[in-house]
Amino acid sequence: MSGTTFERGDPMYAVRLHEFGPAENLSYEEVADPVPEAGQVLIKVEAAGVHLLDTALRAGTAGGGPVAPPVLPTIPGREVAGRVAGVGPGVDESWVGKRVVVHLGPVPGGYAELAVAKVESLYEIPEHLEAATAVATIGTGRTAMGILQQAALGADDVVVITAAAGGMGSLFVQAARNAGALVVGLAGGAEKVKRVAELGAQVAIDYTATNWPEQVKAGLDGREVTVVLDGVGGENGQRAFELLGIGGRLLMFGWSGGGPVQLTTEDLMNRGLTATWAIGPKLMRKLRALEAAALQESIEGRWSPLLTTYPLAKAADGHRALENRETVGKVVLIP
Repeated sequence: MSGTTFERGDPMYAVRLHEFGPAENLSYEEVADPVPEAGQVLIKVEAAGVHLLDTALRAGTAGGGPVAPPVLPTIPGREVAGRVAGVGPGVDESWVGKRVVVHLGPVPGGYAELAVAKVESLYEIPEHLEAATAVATIGTGRTAMGILQQAALGADDVVVITAAAGGMGSLFVQAARNAGALVVGLAGGAEKVKRVAELGAQVAIDYTATNWPEQVKAGLDGREVTVVLDGVGGENGQRAFELLGIGGRLLMFGWSGGGPVQLTTEDLMNRGLTATWAIGPKLMRKLRALEAAALQESIEGRWSPLLTTYPLAKAADGHRALENRETVGKVVLIP
């Protein structure tokens, strides 16, 4: 099978990065259509995900991370959903026309009207699942699922979620609620707090208030915090850690607020705590299974990711807003 070609008269547009630096360096340009090679498909993109890592790669500050800095010029983006428009040599032509979502892995190219992906990485998605929701689930959702599997939340838990209005945080709120736990969602600003409460957090608190730990304690009516899911670190992550009761467990997955939570073996011993770095190599070995499990949550309606969308041409605005914490949920670009 030699593959099928995709012909169109309109020029293709994509977002390109020619020089590392600020969000303004992202340029919306006319580019040549990508051509699927052997084992690849061509996707007409309906939604492209923006990850916080994308902003570090763009800025040139992601050295030593899980993804190598790109060779410039590049089209950023590693999460896309859309419809298969063509296939490369050796790929079954029955894929053409199917709606799919895919994580491109370390290879960028998602911020575009057309993208290529390996056929073995595809997931077919039903018509009722919005492309933006699928994109929010395939990348952010797979990491969230990996953390949740380690957390093993139950009905007896009291869960504090930092950055609960973020891409992963909003999924944690819903998963903890579905498990029957008492959910404490921390978010910055009244609007984000409102969204967290709407997701099901029984206690939704604005962490910009200096006395937010006291507000949390008041909302728990004597119950102790059993789990902290923390991706912000810094002062607020530290204060959330201090709320953990005897035998509690801390799962860390980032420090966007300024450095990881500081703890000692004495902390663990004196309070009987457990602490886990919940991402990294332990998740990399089972990404495919985590992607499938996360997608199933969205397909069946148990997860409804929060979204902030921008036109593809405004990718720079999306990056800037994400860096300034002006977004809720997952940032998604729409061609």
